[in-house]
Amino acid sequence: MMPWRQIGDQFDELGESPVWSVREQALYWVDIRGPAVRRWTPASGRFDRWPMPALVGSVALVDDGRLLVALPRQVALFDLASGQFETLAEPPSVQPEQRFNDGRCDRRGRFWVGTMNHVTRAPEGSLYRLDSSADIRQMLNNLCIPNGLAWSPDERTMYFADSLGYQIFAYDFDAQAGTFSNGRSIARTVPPAIPDGATVDCEGFLWSAEYDGWRVVRYAPDGRIDRTISLPVQRPTSCSFGGPDLDRLYVTSATQKLSAQELAAQPLAGALFEVDAGVRGLPEPLFAIGRPAQVV
Repeated sequence: MMPWRQIGDQFDELGESPVWSVREQALYWVDIRGPAVRRWTPASGRFDRWPMPALVGSVALVDDGRLLVALPRQVALFDLASGQFETLAEPPSVQPEQRFNDGRCDRRGRFWVGTMNHVTRAPEGSLYRLDSSADIRQMLNNLCIPNGLAWSPDERTMYFADSLGYQIFAYDFDAQAGTFSNGRSIARTVPPAIPDGATVDCEGFLWSAEYDGWRVVRYAPDGRIDRTISLPVQRPTSCSFGGPDLDRLYVTSATQKLSAQELAAQPLAGALFEVDAGVRGLPEPLFAIGRPAQVV
């Protein structure tokens, strides 16, 4: 049996940022270049789509029911019912050719999100931390494609990848202060495969989607490869746990820059996949606006 199944019949140019809402029992993700936010509700089989005004790098769930959306040069709150946006933060250093990319909430309700030059991929990007007070701070700079943000279940380790460096890094993480130190490389990919979006399971293992690698890899905390899951697409982009028991791994993918011949050889490119991971994930943290973080 195949370890994966396709969800729905929609295709993304650049699917990314899957997040499972425990409260809604639904999966959100983005098509960066759609640009759009998507939602799938398994109980009803319904798919929803919200067009975005510009490229949307990532999303996060908010504790008041809205979504946090990372648009090219701002992070905004998005009301699904009204379609209204409320700008939350605008980093002054984001230039015209730069945009926000991968982002995720830590377990204290802070949103971490990176920027990149989406034209040249030059090392001009940064990693930012957005607090519940809407204070945004630069935490790293000189990045090409920031990706793979994830935190260990005990909050002591933060994972991060600058994709064009073909490495995954682990940092000692101070959850109370929201700071990190002692960065070290724990894993390397084999070019052209690059580490893209990632998540952590309840056992503390890191799952990383390999863009141009045709697979998702499960790493032990020390970087040892524990398991690989091959997919029928060249460009898996990100992954996240969901489902009623949080034991389904959802994987987004991309069609961007694939030739007509490549697309013909992989007709499921850009699809959303569900994988029986054999392990449970963790509830997705919510962005907390002026309140302590919670998971519901």
